[in-house]
Amino acid sequence: MTRAARVLGALLALTLPFWLQNPYYLHVVIMAGIFGVLSLSLNLLLGYTGQLSLGHAAFFGIGAYTSALLTLSLAWPVWPAMLAAVALTALSGWIIGRLALKLRGAYFVLVTISFAGVVSLVSVNWMELTNGPLGLPGVPAPALGPWSLRTKTAYYYLVLAAVALSYLVCARLVNSRIGRAFLALRENEPLAESVGVDVTHYLVLAAVVSAGLAGLGGSLYAHYTRFVSPEVFLFTYTVTMVIMVVAGGKGTLAGPLVGALLFTALPEALRLATSWQWQMLAYGVLLLLLVYFLPRGIVPALRGLRGRRAS
Repeated sequence: MTRAARVLGALLALTLPFWLQNPYYLHVVIMAGIFGVLSLSLNLLLGYTGQLSLGHAAFFGIGAYTSALLTLSLAWPVWPAMLAAVALTALSGWIIGRLALKLRGAYFVLVTISFAGVVSLVSVNWMELTNGPLGLPGVPAPALGPWSLRTKTAYYYLVLAAVALSYLVCARLVNSRIGRAFLALRENEPLAESVGVDVTHYLVLAAVVSAGLAGLGGSLYAHYTRFVSPEVFLFTYTVTMVIMVVAGGKGTLAGPLVGALLFTALPEALRLATSWQWQMLAYGVLLLLLVYFLPRGIVPALRGLRGRRAS
């Protein structure tokens, strides 16, 4: 049944643009896919190594600005610009990993928040490079030879490929010796170090891969909206990622994707159904109920229910 559900899910994902005739609904799904990539990236740190990063919006913004600047200022093709965005954000993750080498818990959180604040200030005040609060309009859309991916349907499949690639990268990591080292660090770091796990190496590796995937999400966002401004560094983006990971089920591969889909579509549905004041109230109440009744997240709760039925 699990295999059949996966096949049906894949078929639904591949044919979704033919079912969603309204471009607005397809836009929501595309944004959910971009947040799915971001949630998978944060889950590597939060779910598998136990390190909470509240500066993930910085990697998202660096990826978006790198891709936009390379295509606009240096006239790079989109695909090399996207690869450069991933590489630069991965380098930023390495720097943060090295800076926070001896820091854990609240101190690591402070480092990531400070890093995000510094990058945000640079984007606002370095007018010659980033155009400051005015942002960078006219970011080009990707193309495959003579075919442009400017339409929502075409971009949906690009985002779907990025989600699948991010999922496969995370799955390969967490199901390997590296993933077992991540889990050992999360559960008991001193014990893991005592049996030969190189704490520094694996934490930096997690930060690098996590930042690189977040940069991919930022690049996808830049070429989809075709406009980048300092708003990409808003703290609300990081909070949204944390909500998606925790509510979907941290430490699982499917959880961040479920959380991204749910918490991208839910605010839009509430916005259409209620006024702004009631929307925020309903959103907060639903989030509290979800955390109270499903403290481990949606995906672990569904797995537990399936296990009880099987027994």
